[in-house]
Amino acid sequence: MVRMNARLRFVLAVVALGLLMTGPFLLTAAVLVAELKPAELAELEKVLLPRLPIGVLMTVLGLGIGIAVLRNLFRQYVQGLLGMAEKLRLMHSANRSFRVEVAGPPEVRQLAEAANELAQQRDDLLTDVDAMIARARASVEEEKNRLAALVADLPQPVIVCNLDGRILLYNNRARLQARALVPDAKASGALIGLGRSIHAVFDPSLIGHALETLQHRLERKGSQPLAHFVTATRAGQLIRVQMAPVLGADPTERNIRGYVLMLENISRFIEADAACDHSVQKLANESRSALAGIRAALSRSGASPSFAADIAREVDTLTQRVNEATSEYADSVKARWPLEEMRGDDLISAIRRRIEIKTPQKVRIDSVAPELWVKVDSYSLVQAVTFLAARLADDYDVRVVRLRIESIGAMVAVDLLWTGTSISTEILIGWQMEMMSVGDDSSPLTLRDVTDRHGGELTCSRESASQQSRFRLLIPVAVGQDIFETPLMSIESRPEFYDFDLFHRGEEDHALDDRPLRELAYTAFDTETTGLEPSNGDEIIQFGAVRIVNGRLLRHECIDQVVDPQRRIKPEGIPIHGITEEMVAGQPTIATVLPQFHRFCEDTVLIAHNAAFDMRFLQLKEEATGIRFNQPLLDTLLLSAVVHPNQESHKLEAIAERLGIPVIGRHNALGDAIVTGEIFLRMIPLLEAMGLKTLKQAREAAEKTYYARVKY
Repeated sequence: MVRMNARLRFVLAVVALGLLMTGPFLLTAAVLVAELKPAELAELEKVLLPRLPIGVLMTVLGLGIGIAVLRNLFRQYVQGLLGMAEKLRLMHSANRSFRVEVAGPPEVRQLAEAANELAQQRDDLLTDVDAMIARARASVEEEKNRLAALVADLPQPVIVCNLDGRILLYNNRARLQARALVPDAKASGALIGLGRSIHAVFDPSLIGHALETLQHRLERKGSQPLAHFVTATRAGQLIRVQMAPVLGADPTERNIRGYVLMLENISRFIEADAACDHSVQKLANESRSALAGIRAALSRSGASPSFAADIAREVDTLTQRVNEATSEYADSVKARWPLEEMRGDDLISAIRRRIEIKTPQKVRIDSVAPELWVKVDSYSLVQAVTFLAARLADDYDVRVVRLRIESIGAMVAVDLLWTGTSISTEILIGWQMEMMSVGDDSSPLTLRDVTDRHGGELTCSRESASQQSRFRLLIPVAVGQDIFETPLMSIESRPEFYDFDLFHRGEEDHALDDRPLRELAYTAFDTETTGLEPSNGDEIIQFGAVRIVNGRLLRHECIDQVVDPQRRIKPEGIPIHGITEEMVAGQPTIATVLPQFHRFCEDTVLIAHNAAFDMRFLQLKEEATGIRFNQPLLDTLLLSAVVHPNQESHKLEAIAERLGIPVIGRHNALGDAIVTGEIFLRMIPLLEAMGLKTLKQAREAAEKTYYARVKY
């Protein structure tokens, strides 16, 4: 708008100059024509008309000289001052070290010198203020660093979220633990990150149920609550989650501001314990067999009666000790895992996976009651149902079983159904007294131990409606959890991967376009390609992306992936991006990388430099991959033309130099993405100074620039 007004003023100045030079002559001619007599007018025409071309030529020449002088003055004073104003705003907000170039006419030079002097005084004052602030925060920073080191090195994954489920803090263990949450390890990086939703990791109903438990505990005065639950992940792992509340600054209000999640992958413990149980059980069985062999050998030997009696007593003593040790071990196993809350569908999923791994049977799921929670020792219960399924396969050749879970009063029924002969009560009693063994896995526990552990019972019957036989295992419904005393985490703790300012963020009711630029999350990205013609078959050979949350560029949350384009790389491009045919050979294709990038940047605004070029490559892959990038998009090239319309260059290097940003790794996708993100962060205060504070305002201003017309 300022640039258009300046051009309009120049046009008006040229028109005014033309009127000043021709107006008096034309006015004089009009007066003479009106007052002279015809004879005098004819005589005047004879004198003036032959000389009129010379007068017109002199007038045009004078007008041209005047326009040239006016243009020079306009460039030096008007455009020069407008350019200086842009640089002053740049020096004021985005780049404190920037200085106005002292050039132009004397008056403009004096103004530039005065501006630089004021900027230096401002910098000196800010330096003093920064030094005082740094000294005042030194002790707080030291305490924060200690806590950051402590949380970063904790062996247990820790995640802190606000009430909207946005991740405010996590340690490195939590990021590594994400690999157990999804089947695709390469996609795990899109799960854990600042500003991301924990609901992408755990079902919202799990979190909501635990929060209700915490709030109920908080209402009991004198308690510091801890909720816990077990859930099955998409990767087939069992995760135990403990949740503690984060309270506000006023401890008397006891309002939950967020929560801390402590994760523990118990799958490996279950596998290790199963191996240990197998070893102990094998040792006990082999010891009993060896002792029985000793008794038999003594009875056949010719040893004296007294010697044989002594050996027999020792064998009996050793047998008794083996039996006692086995019994004690079984008791310890029964109490090893506490009863924990778990969703019914997670329990059924875990049982299904275990049966299909350990037996040749196919498993079907009949029904799972919605929002059904149970309180179980998931380890022993999964073992028990798997044992029953294995006995059906071995003894009765049952190849297909069905699972069902439903609520019956104060208990929950876990049903194992099959088509065929029903099992008699006598056989079931015999099975209940056996130690559970499935293939190579064995346990010192029996089915009776498992039912006693849960305060339930195991029955066998036949359903008349479906004509199916059924094992029914009754277990308790999840009720109130035991109260544990645990320290509450205050909101001032700020460990390694953190952004506690998100505590003050809530879900907005208005559209994304109306959100302030400072409140949005962004993904700055860049691509390297085989060439510059996406519509003629050029392909992406490298993706680079980095996230921006709460005004911070998170360099550790990034994508740096080389892509196999499945076509030749143009030789003229290799010296620029440095990616050769050998480097892309064997790398993932775009069909693999694009879904990972889509998950990485979901719920964010995309940022790119000359975004039309990169987005054209993505758009051409929509039909083949089924992936569409519908997120809002901002282009730093267009935004540079908005905030600096009077600057000659809007290349990435030129913008970075103006904003005082070092350029490292140019023409590397991740390096360019980082520079693009840094540039955008420096542009936000410049846009706000122009009144462009929301996403919609920034996009509309960018779309009006000349560069927005470029298409690929």
